[in-house]
Amino acid sequence: MSDTQGKGLALLALLLAVTLWASSFIVLKVAFTRFDPMVVIFGRMAVASLCFLFVFRRLVRTVEYRPGDWKLLLFMGVCEPGLYFIFEAMALTYTDASQAGMICALLPLMVALGARFHLGEHTSRRTFAGFALAIVGAVALSAAATPSATAPNPALGNFLEFLAMVCATGYMVTLKGLMPRYSPWFLTMIQAFIGSIFYFPLLFLPSTAMPTTFDPLGIGAILFLGVFVTILAYGFYNFGMSKIPASQASAFVNLIPVITLVFAWFMLGERLAPLQYAASAVVLTGVFLSQDRKAAQPATA
Repeated sequence: MSDTQGKGLALLALLLAVTLWASSFIVLKVAFTRFDPMVVIFGRMAVASLCFLFVFRRLVRTVEYRPGDWKLLLFMGVCEPGLYFIFEAMALTYTDASQAGMICALLPLMVALGARFHLGEHTSRRTFAGFALAIVGAVALSAAATPSATAPNPALGNFLEFLAMVCATGYMVTLKGLMPRYSPWFLTMIQAFIGSIFYFPLLFLPSTAMPTTFDPLGIGAILFLGVFVTILAYGFYNFGMSKIPASQASAFVNLIPVITLVFAWFMLGERLAPLQYAASAVVLTGVFLSQDRKAAQPATA
């Protein structure tokens, strides 16, 4: 396979990944009306883990383990799906799916900062300016939001979604460092296993309401999240990141807000106020300004 074909497959995989991630905001919103958030999140991890058991031996054969890697693998899994989904689940109980999707636009900028300090990549002034502008837009988006039946506290929900992005940054930066030794699908499997172990004890918290009835729509949502979002979306994204630089891969996350808005409009009937559209434009402008080709170059000594 030529480099051009390989990059083309990587770009297609990244596009599919962000489309599935965008759909997850809508499906999660529906699932949380049927089951407790902790039940939904554990369910999706358990479904993904059961699927990976069928290919466990094959994926383990691809491993080039290095002493101490278990710490990085554990940190990656605790960041995402571990803490990430807790913050996101809490966020979606307070804010609309479309607003949470806009906060995701900050992720590429945060990855650029993480790569600067952890991987030694250079970050230009333009990237920092874009980061600042996107933060202003995100704050304005929260300030302009008004409570509703589906978003009782949008400012709190958007802040919790920002914390989820912090966890996603830790996952992406760590993932890039592990990829020379591990296949994308093996790393996706490890995320599913750690997620299942992480969330199982949370089912027994007093605040967790266990299901008392069989809800076909809720079960369908969990199956979709486990197979299409947890396995395929992460697998596609991890594959794409293994083929192109992290900065280019993270830029695809910029598409999530746009795709989420389309899904939220079509499936949930959500609308944003004019000021919120303006704030969203500021977020996207900041993200666009941050995409400086020089930002991904290694820092010189």
